[in-house]
Formats: sequence, C-alpha cells, structure tokens
Amino acid sequence: MFALIDCNNFYASCERVFNPNLQGKPIAILSNNDGCVIARSDEAKALSLPMGAPIFKWESFCKAHNITVLSSNYPLYGDMSNRVMKILEQFTPDIEVYSIDEAFVAFKGFKYVDFEEYGFQMRQRILKWTGIPTCVGIAPTKALSKVANKIARKFPDKTKGVYVIDSEEKRLKALQWIQLESVWGIGRGLQKQLKAKGCTKAIDFTNLSDSWVRKNFGSTGFKLKKELEGIPILKLDEIKTKRAIATTRSFDYTYDDLDYIKERISTFASNCAEKLRKQDSSCYIIYVMLSSDRHKKDMEQHRGSMVVNLAYPTNSSLVISREAVKAVTSIFKKGIKYKRAGVVVSGLVPTDNFQLNMFEKEDPKHQPLMKSIDKLNTKYGDYKIKIANQDLERTWKMRQERLSPRYTTNINDIIKVK
Repeated sequence: MFALIDCNNFYASCERVFNPNLQGKPIAILSNNDGCVIARSDEAKALSLPMGAPIFKWESFCKAHNITVLSSNYPLYGDMSNRVMKILEQFTPDIEVYSIDEAFVAFKGFKYVDFEEYGFQMRQRILKWTGIPTCVGIAPTKALSKVANKIARKFPDKTKGVYVIDSEEKRLKALQWIQLESVWGIGRGLQKQLKAKGCTKAIDFTNLSDSWVRKNFGSTGFKLKKELEGIPILKLDEIKTKRAIATTRSFDYTYDDLDYIKERISTFASNCAEKLRKQDSSCYIIYVMLSSDRHKKDMEQHRGSMVVNLAYPTNSSLVISREAVKAVTSIFKKGIKYKRAGVVVSGLVPTDNFQLNMFEKEDPKHQPLMKSIDKLNTKYGDYKIKIANQDLERTWKMRQERLSPRYTTNINDIIKVK
C-alpha cells in the first residue's frame, strides 16, 4: 500500500501556526518581489481571488474583502516542511518527498495494519507537533493514493481527512467520481486527446484498451492506466543527483548599474557553487543569462546569455563567480534597464572522480577554503562568510514588504512567551 500525505493550504497554514488570528480568514501569499498570488487559503479561493493575480491590480479587491496578503517566507515554509517529513519517517522508512507540501510513503510488510487508523495517527501527530493540517490518501498504487487524497480533501466531514481505497468497489467508485483533469499525470495535451475519445472521468480512461493507450500515449500513459486499475507499477523515486543547478532571480527594481548586476551574478554563482558542494559535485559548464523587463514595452529591450566551458571541473565559489562575472560583463549593454538574471551550472561530475587535465587544474587551496566557509555558514547562518564582490548585507535583494518573521530559523524572530 502507498499513501500520499498532502499539507492543506501549506503556505497559509505555516503563517497560521504562528499567528492564530489568521485562522478562518482569507490569506494570499505572493511570489518573489511581491509580484503575484502563488498560494491562497480556502477562504480566499471562495472569494474568487485567482491564482497568479498581479497584486497591483487586485490590491483594492483584497482590501475590500479583508484578505491578508503576505510575502513568501521561504525559510519558514522550508523548515516547517522538513519537520513534517521527519515526522513521516517515524511511520515508515520508505518516503519520497514529492514537493514542499506533499510526500508519498510506501508500507512494505504492513500486513496486519488498520490503514485508516494508521492514517489518522499520521495526521494527528503532524497536527499536534507542527500545527499543520493534512489529508492522507491510502491505496494500492501511487496514482490511486493521489485519488484517495483528493477524496479526503473534498469530503472532510465524512473522511476526517483520511481515505483508504482498499477494495475494488471503492476503487471503481473513486474513478467514477474524479474528473479526468484532476487525475495525477494527465496533462492538458493528454486531456485533449482523451476527451476527443469520449473520456471525461478517470473510469473512462481505464476502460480504453491497453493496446490503444500504449500506441497513443506510450509507456507513461500505459503505466498510469495500470496504476489506476490497482496494479502497482510506479515505485518511490530515489533521491538523485541533479544534472544541473540554477539560481535565477528577478530584481526588486530595474537596474542599469553594471556593478550592481555583477554583485547579483556573483551571489547567484556562489549559491550554485554551494549547492554543488552539498551534493559532492563539480561542474564543467556555466551558463549566465541577463534580461530586461519584457512587460515595460516603452523601454529598450535586451536579452542575452553566454556559455562558459571550463578547462577543469570545479565547485569553488571563487572560480564560478569569477567566470560568471566575466560573462555578464560581456552580455551587459549600457543604457538598458535589467530586471532578471541567472546562473546555471551543468556538465556535473562527482568531485572525487573526474578526468584530469594535463595542463590546467584548480588551485589546491580552494577545496579546504570552501569547506571552511561552508562549515562557518552552517554554524552561524545567514551566509556570514562571503566572497569580496558580494553584498555583505543581503544574499538576495527582493521586495518583501509584507514578510512575516522567520519564527523557526532566526533566533531574533522566535516567539516570546510573556
């Protein structure tokens, strides 16, 4: 059996844990630089606040309906997510973190377990220890556990947040209920083809012939069909080393200052280098991009990028930052106001196993230096140690005018009990 545990309105729920006055009230969470709505509480959805709404256009609507609008507090959300996942590990060692607010778990060898009761225990422990409400869907396959989770979320009064598909009758009833577009793995392109075939519910998809599905949708569509039929095909994904690492950001405002942009690129490059070291990888390729604000049609536009091929693999912040800054200096055009930039590292290889270059190699002092920097930053936080061309005050400048405190990751923001 598999289970999908999904945190309800996760970003809004994290805010409510530390600000109980927000319970039952509409909440909207904004994207980077307070641009548009990326998360809504159920109450905000009921008021028809759309996902992706630009806040400058919907500001008066939010005020009229008393919607609390907050900046994204990613340090808080990431820490709360980690706490939820750690609790799930107490119930089974087989866990796949699917997203910041979702996880699949597998119950191997759980022969004499009341899965509904087990689901309630998981849900109650997460709620008690973190304050985050969840829904739990349990079924014989990953795809069906997604369906079960949607049922638990849709009918909270009947399911109490937990639903188990443990019989053929329940499976068929669930597939007859769920719409095709709500099925995990069926995207818009697949929906269009299936609807042309007369399919509107998940049950219609499973009633198609295996040969037709395999011919038109390949092995991926065939596996999904079998999963919905209750035949387990998909396993939990193992943690894999990333093939590329990117740090791309929009600036808080538009800038035509080369020194400012070089500092941002240096910070993004250092961030990529740190991620490389965390997974014990090095890179051969650095890709740097820079673009103006495409929404401001009255301004001169420019988008540029450059690929840097390194003679030897590295994860040194000094090397990657140096090469990225050289690249962005070549891309930069005077008089253009830039809004977005990014650094991507690829051509990844294990740090302890790569082809040596006869003529060029990295300074041997860099590796112990990087280890010392990482150790100090881990101990003291907030990137206390940086390279000289970075902003010493902030790692990422962005507009966050509605930011809540970092209650669990900053000692100065911890709630004081009086």
